[in-house]
Amino acid sequence: MAATLKQETIQPFEAGRLALPSLTFEQFDLPSTNQRLLGAPHPEGTTIPLALRPSSPGDAEPNLDTVIETVKQLQAQGGILTKKLAVHGTLLFRGLPIHDANDFSRFAHAFGYKPHEIIGIVVNRPLLAPNVAPANESPKEVLIYNHNESPQVPHAPEYIFFYGHRVPEKGGESPMSSSLELFHRAQQEIPEFINELAEKGILSRVTYKVDKQYAGGSTLKQAFGKEIQEGDDEATKRAKIEAQIARYGRGKYTTWEWADDGIVLTHKLPAIRTQPGTDLPTLFTGLAAYYKNIQVNGKGRNVTQQLFGDGTPIPEKYLAALARITDEIRVLHKWQRGDVLVYDNIIAQHGRQPWEGEQSDRVIQASLFDGEKVPGAYIDEDWAQVVQALEG
Repeated sequence: MAATLKQETIQPFEAGRLALPSLTFEQFDLPSTNQRLLGAPHPEGTTIPLALRPSSPGDAEPNLDTVIETVKQLQAQGGILTKKLAVHGTLLFRGLPIHDANDFSRFAHAFGYKPHEIIGIVVNRPLLAPNVAPANESPKEVLIYNHNESPQVPHAPEYIFFYGHRVPEKGGESPMSSSLELFHRAQQEIPEFINELAEKGILSRVTYKVDKQYAGGSTLKQAFGKEIQEGDDEATKRAKIEAQIARYGRGKYTTWEWADDGIVLTHKLPAIRTQPGTDLPTLFTGLAAYYKNIQVNGKGRNVTQQLFGDGTPIPEKYLAALARITDEIRVLHKWQRGDVLVYDNIIAQHGRQPWEGEQSDRVIQASLFDGEKVPGAYIDEDWAQVVQALEG
């Protein structure tokens, strides 16, 4: 699976390319606890995140309209910000004139991506503004370890935006790490595991129940019941839920089994995928998160089970190794009010640390988008494709 980065994707940061007459996005450094140099296969000197802040002529306060117009023009020049994301994995924008969900929505939409429709959501995300919802409303004591977004289902967003509307004094950081670096390290340190993942893929079993399984989780109706109407009988409800599942377009590689209190979906998926434009393998997964979350939070919140694609268990030693590597390559973003983090979900993982104080002390909003491609397959098997949901 050896691959090399294409040179056009790894040009060094050029401040002039992120500047317009009315506004410039300037690069700045963060503390070492919040920013690190990425290892192979990233180009030498590449940081995660790439930290940017707006600067206007004469030190004038930037306004949101100018910021949005700057983003649109930069994206019109060959997708400059998208290309930066493809190298760094995560961008931090600090000092933006964003004060609420609607401001955040306008900024996120300026990048030109298509809003992502979540099918089979496992957390409760009520709509706050166009394509904006709470990031996660699980209790503050709950650890959400590093993962790519939606690795347990065959329909994932390419880009994730997070906005810090309210930030706690202690804790509540958002981790970031490279899925490309994770694959590279794992291939070196546990090659037999990578080979087995490549050969077998994974079986992902996700349980959805009529009622919430945990605080902050979704119900079966929230996950698949958008067409259900009051008065529908049980057979009609099930038919409408199954019609939503069919939108995955997975055929025999997504199956389900009804239970008295819900449904269990089983997806056959790859855990190794490729970055468009480089063909670099990336561990697009939540395997370390499922392992670490159970260790820290207990089994009560674990709605997803993942096995090798042939149905055999994944040895704990491999999951522990992935968590160890992740601990070594991740940084924790210490939020400031108004920060916006943008993740390339194909190559960057995120999460959430517990925090002290009140639940309401941390309010992070999220906006998910599709790009031109979803995380692609690295082999030609049908099951190894990640598909967009069918229109309808």
